[in-house]
Amino acid sequence: MAIRIAVPKETVPGERRVALVPETVGKLVKGGWEVVVEAGAGESAGFPDAEYTAAGATIAPSAKKLGPATIVVGVQPPEAASVARSEAGTRWISLLYPGRHLDVVRAMVKAKTQGFALELLPRITRSQSMDVLSSQATVAGYRATLLGAELCPKFFPMLTTAAGTIRPSKVLILGAGVAGLMAIATARRLGAVVEAYDVRRAAGEQVRSLGAKFLELQINAEGAGGYARELTDSEKAQEQVMLAKAIADADVVITTANVPGRRAPLLVRKEMVDQMRPGAAVVDLAAESGGNCELTKPGERIVVHGVTIAGPLNLPSELAFHASQMYAKNLQAFLGLLLDAHGNVVPEFTDEVLAASLLTRDGTVTNPATAQLLAGGS
Repeated sequence: MAIRIAVPKETVPGERRVALVPETVGKLVKGGWEVVVEAGAGESAGFPDAEYTAAGATIAPSAKKLGPATIVVGVQPPEAASVARSEAGTRWISLLYPGRHLDVVRAMVKAKTQGFALELLPRITRSQSMDVLSSQATVAGYRATLLGAELCPKFFPMLTTAAGTIRPSKVLILGAGVAGLMAIATARRLGAVVEAYDVRRAAGEQVRSLGAKFLELQINAEGAGGYARELTDSEKAQEQVMLAKAIADADVVITTANVPGRRAPLLVRKEMVDQMRPGAAVVDLAAESGGNCELTKPGERIVVHGVTIAGPLNLPSELAFHASQMYAKNLQAFLGLLLDAHGNVVPEFTDEVLAASLLTRDGTVTNPATAQLLAGGS
């Protein structure tokens, strides 16, 4: 019997991405999988139903008509009601963010389904092809730079014109992870003078390789899994002094710093914004986790003393076509781990990637941190 994958339409307001695109569906169908897609699931991303049909998928008129599925894939966490309707043993694969969606976790436990949270994938070499956080951060970093250019009342590049020479804008990127590096590369392509800061010394080489200046403190905050650790109070004080000057000189500041499972570090204080030039802009990519800027309001644009502060949410959705393509390829690689040599779903998730991302199974929460959250919230 063929393994049946269901692709429901995303229900989170403003979400335009789709978990599987026609190209990926075609490869899965050729591999013996059966794929059923809810009507209109890919339309907002630029993938009409006809392309899914041509790739070998079946189109269901609604989410309730998708029918029983071996695997249900998505981008955002599913609705708890949808999980409750599913059969025991159904595998739900998407970004789940259990800390913010405990109702979904409870529904998975009650329905005895298996939940795989893609944000929990270990940061190891063999999981790079499945790393949806990195692929979507690439999109976010690119889009954030375009947003900064839109908000800035200046040209990014230097221009020599009949009306005189235009000096290039100064762009400061805080955080040199995947999103930050893409923001640096994009700002450089647009011709801006770029500076960047990250508490991880190892990031300096990557920043310089993209043609940006690396602001450096005598601090090494390299943490587990390639993420930065939280700074001590003394280190934070040193950081603030250096950043205050760089922020005051910048035309656009793009912040991308996050600490997994914790509030985003506060990098841009109110008094720093007060020192910025009128017309300058701050684009805070950490808005969803508390914000790197003290004044950020998630999902809003505000103006303080002539400085625009944007707290965009879900930027990858704004480039839904390519964001969906990248996500779908990550998902295809992950799905490959679920099959054994005979084409059957593996009965035990002993693979380190599957084990790390498994959230629920057989009515229990398998992820210790989520189990603790659930116990505290019940």
